[in-house]
Amino acid sequence: MAITHSSTIRNAIADLVVDAIDAGGAGTLEFQTSGDAEVATLTFSATAFGAASSGTATADAITSDTSATGGTVAKFVVKSGGDATIFSGAVATSGSDINLSSLSVGSGDTVSISSLTYSAPA
Repeated sequence: MAITHSSTIRNAIADLVVDAIDAGGAGTLEFQTSGDAEVATLTFSATAFGAASSGTATADAITSDTSATGGTVAKFVVKSGGDATIFSGAVATSGSDINLSSLSVGSGDTVSISSLTYSAPA
């Protein structure tokens, strides 16, 4: 039998994680190449996520990067306003932690996110 968490605990876990993004100011969502080079950096709102419900927190508005560095996106890192890494994951065009319409970003391109959620483990 697998370990499971109640919705109350899942909400607490999700809120703890996403609230850490706000430490030190507005956090960032950085897209990177497989070699850790920055491709584009988007900025979260001062309060990055709303309160979790059923273990899932939804991001508030995220400011687009209107002048990306460019490259091929392979992963992402979410950082606090104090530049501490909060969590990271994989990026693809489907079936990944974050799905983008294209992984190829040109220098000076605009990169935006239409929605983002964080879910605590069940």
